[in-house]
Amino acid sequence: MKKTGLLLLVIIISFVAFAQTQEPAISWEQVVYKFGTFKEEAGPQTATFNFTNTGSKPLFLTNVRASCGCTATEYTKEPVKPGEKGFVKVTYNPRNRPGRFNKSVTVTANTENPTTLLRISGEVTPRVKGIEDYYPKVLDSIRLRTSHLAFNKVFNNQTYTDTLGVVNMGAEPVKLTFERVPAHIKISVTPAVLDAKKPNEKHGGIGYITVVYDAGKKKDWGFVMDRINLIINGVSNSRNRISVSATVEEDFTHLTDDELAKAPKIEFDNTQFEFGTLKQGEKSSNNFTFKNTGKSDLVIRKIRASCGCTATNPEKMVVKPGETSYLTVTFNSNGKRGRQNKTITVITNDPKQPSVVLKVIGNVEQVSH
Repeated sequence: MKKTGLLLLVIIISFVAFAQTQEPAISWEQVVYKFGTFKEEAGPQTATFNFTNTGSKPLFLTNVRASCGCTATEYTKEPVKPGEKGFVKVTYNPRNRPGRFNKSVTVTANTENPTTLLRISGEVTPRVKGIEDYYPKVLDSIRLRTSHLAFNKVFNNQTYTDTLGVVNMGAEPVKLTFERVPAHIKISVTPAVLDAKKPNEKHGGIGYITVVYDAGKKKDWGFVMDRINLIINGVSNSRNRISVSATVEEDFTHLTDDELAKAPKIEFDNTQFEFGTLKQGEKSSNNFTFKNTGKSDLVIRKIRASCGCTATNPEKMVVKPGETSYLTVTFNSNGKRGRQNKTITVITNDPKQPSVVLKVIGNVEQVSH
């Protein structure tokens, strides 16, 4: 009886083992690769993870996903027959990523245990930075630290100053001048002429562009942008421009507690409108109702939509204390499709809430012809 039971057990185990081999099975040569230490300027580094299908049916990889955008993958796309090999190549880009790294790649296959986690690690020695790193923006023969100077938040009654670094990369001296400079901006260069690059040097003269921003003269509110043409040695190029941006806010810091208590206050019934689903070309409108619950006149300084597809029409620009008003917003779906999420920024003289963002949300169905 014991021999019969033992024989039956052996048969069952053998049957299970045989059944398991009827499926694809993946066997990796390694699942961890260590690059060690290498220089950033050495460029992308690649590790190859080889595997064998040790099962009895074709194996195929259904998905290979890296843990970050710095890691690229390449892998066997066609089915791998029993006994044959496949691969997953993992490439790490060290550009601007000095220091230690430890990244993973998730591999999914049609096996009994479908997921494998591959890992790469190493350490990147930072490269020595050159003039191109410190001045990355190229405008003909010069380089700038950036062509966009952002003043961020500025008060409407103050003046602000900032600078942009500039370097001459050409064999001729450079004199910079400017066109289309608005009245609220003053711009100058120090030194007036940037020296030429000598034959054995990597760059010529280094200087800086000074921008003085008078928010009081701008006479605008919220996020604003100005574009100034940069002229190099008297030659104009439409691509050579400097952008100067700022977010202009009203200065309420001088208000006393009594003045704040008597200030206007804006309160919207609802700050979001969902128009549902529109067919392409249809329009949808909504009245955003609000009330001035403060004790002095509420003044609407500016209303700005996030795109030209949204039109705004306020009932009035000055709302008395205790008075209710509305802002009509119309969304035009012409040329739009899919999920829409538009905003309208309302700027007022409410010191507690000078900027209110309204949302218009919905879907646009493309009309088939």
